[in-house]
Amino acid sequence: MFEPQAWMLLLLLLGLFAGLATGYPVAFVLGGVALLSAGAGMALGLFDASFLEAFPNRVFGVMTNETLVAVPLFVFMGVMLERSRIAESLLEAVAGLFGRKRGGLVVAVLLVGAVLAASTGIVGATVVAMGLISLPTMLRNGYCPRLASGAICASGTLGQVIPPSIVLVLLGDQLGNAYQQAQLQQGVFAPDTVSVGDLFAGALVPGLLLVALYLGYALWVAWRQPERAPALRDVKARSLGQLLKAIVPPLALIGLVLGAILGGFATPTEAAAVGAVGATVFAALYGQLDRKRLAEVATQTVKVTAMVFAILVGAALFSLVFRGYGGDDLVHSALTTLPGGTWGAIVAVMLLMFLLGFVLDFIEIVFVVVPIVGPVLLALGVDPVWLGVMMAINLQTSFLTPPFGFALFYLRGVAPPELRTSDIYRGAVPFIGLQLLMLAAVAAFPWLATGLPDFLYK
Repeated sequence: MFEPQAWMLLLLLLGLFAGLATGYPVAFVLGGVALLSAGAGMALGLFDASFLEAFPNRVFGVMTNETLVAVPLFVFMGVMLERSRIAESLLEAVAGLFGRKRGGLVVAVLLVGAVLAASTGIVGATVVAMGLISLPTMLRNGYCPRLASGAICASGTLGQVIPPSIVLVLLGDQLGNAYQQAQLQQGVFAPDTVSVGDLFAGALVPGLLLVALYLGYALWVAWRQPERAPALRDVKARSLGQLLKAIVPPLALIGLVLGAILGGFATPTEAAAVGAVGATVFAALYGQLDRKRLAEVATQTVKVTAMVFAILVGAALFSLVFRGYGGDDLVHSALTTLPGGTWGAIVAVMLLMFLLGFVLDFIEIVFVVVPIVGPVLLALGVDPVWLGVMMAINLQTSFLTPPFGFALFYLRGVAPPELRTSDIYRGAVPFIGLQLLMLAAVAAFPWLATGLPDFLYK
């Protein structure tokens, strides 16, 4: 028989899933379920109210966390690049360069999607933008609907792993806290730290390799099945000057931001501020900056930032109640007694995060799951940078997997009616296979994730 606290913990988790099923905002579900569960536990004498005394300090810590200030700045940079039509100009220029070749347009979509994903770091924004800009052109020119939709969805999810990425910023912050907690529990009172820059460096090589795999698959399809990826009939040739004008601004901005972080010249927050200013300057140079567009960008930035921090506050309260009912000890016991030792625990956590990716956004998963399982895995000797990269690729795969992948829903929302949902699902399957191959490669060869951080910082 379960102890009374275990039953309360089970009710806490069931209440969380029931609340999420209603479609109510996640931040309020996390906080509301936690408070109701804590209140019921105190009434029954099963919950120590002193756990809630740490909540104000948690909130204060969130609001004074300098790393998290990078979130609104990166969001502003991405939204500004999206609204200023830089992505559209870039796609037209790259398509003009490659479009006269078989498979040229899908190559352009993957390359531009990777750049846009790196600049926005938001899956929905990239998929919607690429769907509106490129999908009608691809279908009109006879591209296979499955290949077109799969390439757009896959390139949109690259924002999870290619830095600078909001996912990596949040993962780096949470894994850094979990790593320090794991070391303190082991008696290490001068713990090593893991920074967002470490995670950026760790994700760079796997992210670029994933782009290379996508391109290799697209070119293979164009070679073996040319009818699925024909050359464009109405593409406009572009001069070298037009191409450079479209390509240089976003690449220079990303290179400046990422180079400053990886080179140790700036913190992620400082580099994000440079990126936000740079995106605004480029929008002005393109003639796309006015008071209305600036207000739209600022409004969208406030909405996304408020959502992120509201979820973080709700998750902080939920984790305190979860710990108050002995959830940490239960998770530690469950993971350390699984068959397969450390690898068994890693597989179990990856599977859990993959399934949660069907119903939760990456922000909720990072803030709810990582603080619970992170200290346990890191105490088992798992490298934090490697773990962060594995989690990012895993979530990327989850968001692309039918029938619940978020990227598929985003594309369905902007796709023309003649594109069948089954084509979107079937088109994603080959790219899912490539992502699983990349996940297996990072698992088998950890230096793919740890090599660059070790080279740069150690």
